This record gives sequence, C-alpha cells and structure tokens, in this order.
Amino acid sequence: MTTPLRTLEGVRIAAFTQFLLGPAAVQHLADLGADVVKVEAPAGAWERHWAGAETFRNGVSTFFMLANRNQRSLVLDLKSELGHEAALRLIAKSDVVVANFRPGAMERLGLGYEAARKVRPDIIYATASGYGSDSPFRDLPGQDLLIQGLSGVAWLTGRAGQDPVVAGAAVIDQHGGALLAMGILAALFHRERTGEGQRLEVAMVQAAFDLMIEPVVYAANGAKLERPSEEIADTFHSAPYGVYRTADGHAVISMTPVKTLVEALGEPPLTGLDDPSIAFSRRDEIRSALGPLVARHSTADLIERLRAHHIWCAPVQTIDQALADPAVRHLDPFLEMEHPRAGKVKALRHPVRYGAGEPELRRLPPEVGEQSREILGELGFSDEDVARIASA
Repeated sequence: MTTPLRTLEGVRIAAFTQFLLGPAAVQHLADLGADVVKVEAPAGAWERHWAGAETFRNGVSTFFMLANRNQRSLVLDLKSELGHEAALRLIAKSDVVVANFRPGAMERLGLGYEAARKVRPDIIYATASGYGSDSPFRDLPGQDLLIQGLSGVAWLTGRAGQDPVVAGAAVIDQHGGALLAMGILAALFHRERTGEGQRLEVAMVQAAFDLMIEPVVYAANGAKLERPSEEIADTFHSAPYGVYRTADGHAVISMTPVKTLVEALGEPPLTGLDDPSIAFSRRDEIRSALGPLVARHSTADLIERLRAHHIWCAPVQTIDQALADPAVRHLDPFLEMEHPRAGKVKALRHPVRYGAGEPELRRLPPEVGEQSREILGELGFSDEDVARIASA
C-alpha cells in the first residue's frame, strides 16, 4: 500500500488565482498536503466557464478540473465589507497568499502585500503577472500566447521565410506555475530558518526566458541566431539535429555525427558534408541531403536501425499515440476522479515521484463555494454573518 505524502500538511494557502498559471502553482502544493483555499467570485472562477476544445463533461469544465484538485472553494464578494473582512481573516490565518491578477488589483481591493503584512507579519505573498509588478508595462495583459510572441518563443520555433509557430500548449503558464511553486517552497524554508516572511513574484516574460535559457544566453553573448530553412529543430544546433519525414510519418534525430547516421542508414558517404567542422555552418545543406535518405525508411524501421547504432532518435507521435506508447504507459501518468456531475474524469498525476510516499487525491475539484460555510466558520464568523456572506 502506498504511503500518502503530506509534506505540506499544516500549511494554509489563500489562493486568489485564475486561468492556468496560478491554479497550476497551488495545485502542486495542494498535492503535497497544503490546505489551499481558492477564493472565488460569486459567479465562480473564470476557468469554470471555459475549456479547451470545448471539453466539458456534463457541463463541468475539464480546464477547471485539471488544475484545481485538493483545494477548497470560498466564495466572497471582495468589494463588500464582509467579503473584504473575510479575506483579511483568511490571510491572517494563512501562511501564504498566492495571486495572479494584474499588478495593482489586489492593492485596489485592500488585499495587497502591505495590507496582508498588517494582519500576518510573516506572510509569504507570492504573485505572478506578465511583466512584473514594478514594470512600466505592468498593466498589459500577461497571457501565454502574448508572452510567447513578445519573448521570442514563437520566432524561435519558426522556419526562415515562414511565419512564426507558437508552442502547441500553454508552456509559459505551466512553467511559470512551477517556478511560482518553487519560490513559495523556498520562502517557506526561509521563514522556517529566520522567522521572516517575504514577497516574491514570477514575471511570465522571465519564465519564458528561463524556458529558452540556451538561445537567450547564446544571443546575449554575441551569437547571431538565424532560423533554419530546413527542419532543423532550432536556431543553434548542428545538423543532423531535427525533424525528418519518413515513409509513413516523422521522426526526430538528435546530436550525432553525420557520418555515423549515414552508415546506420546503409548509405554511401555524403562526401564533403560529413566533416564535423561544417555541421553548423552548412546545416541546411546537410539536412537537405539527409532528408531523402531518411524518407526511404518507415518510422519503425528507422528507429530500430538508429537505436542499434546508439543514435539518439524517437518517433514523432500524436497525443493519442504517445498515450499508447509503452514508455508512457509504464509511468501511469493519469489519475481518475469520480466527479458527482462530470462522472469519471482523467487528470494528470502530480509530476514528481517521491521515495517517501505518493501525493494523494484528497479532494475533488470543488463546486463553487462548496466549502464556504466550513471555512467561514473556521475564520470565526457567526452563523448570521456566514448567511449574509453566502447570500451576497
């Protein structure tokens, strides 16, 4: 029997979160045992009303379901007197505040860092936004697609002479959420050592640069990055690194000498193109020469041949194919939730494996305000005030 892992049991987090970055961050911590209280408007969080590819299960958003488990929902009208008081009481009894509204929004509600410090001097106040709270661009929307464009992610992914290509997933939101969770854990450890709380923040632009650490640092140190015209995977690797068409699909081939690859394919040498010293400067030309040789093989045959020669390679798969892949199935990446309205819903497990135990599903993603009365009671509100707050 697996031992439940509750490393953060006893840590309370007041989550003023929306969309993906904020909920993803606190879900990492909720999975580890933290008591996350998700504060929602009476109409419910934005992510309850939208789902990618319109994937609703009996009216329940899978977008909400994928990043809000192990949390409790508290509905508050933060602009009302009682709602504001309840939020401050929650903060006073919390270890961490997490918010990913635009900078200034929490301050306008009277719930910013200084207000939080007055009721909880050692509070850890964690925020995320597009550009950072002190940026002259702080009021611009910070959304994954916009940051992919501004930061260079989309340009890096494109080909010379073609339009930029954005990543097929909200990679900056998800990476930003992981960075925010990491920062919160570091701040908790700092407070345990020193007794000091602090404010911390993640700017999505900086999260994007962290994702692109190689090309960004190369460019900052003088590299002139140019998008390849062939299917080289990026702006800075040498041939044959890239995506190749096969007889029945595609495969990716990583760092390997051109001579070794040609030998594995059973082809005669590419005279003049197998010199390692030209593998970067003439990478498009080399890629053009290799393409027809690779395309003679089925994907399965190609992968078998190349792996026999210890060449790094993999098939290019659809999501459905990836989910059926034995390497993925071995990891057992999904957990199944039995939701009272949505029925059986699959979600990804906590992404880290721990030797001391396994994060557990303690709570289903909550209904709007499902635990409001319970939480307000914990905060010391009378039954009368609880009823007034609930009816707001």
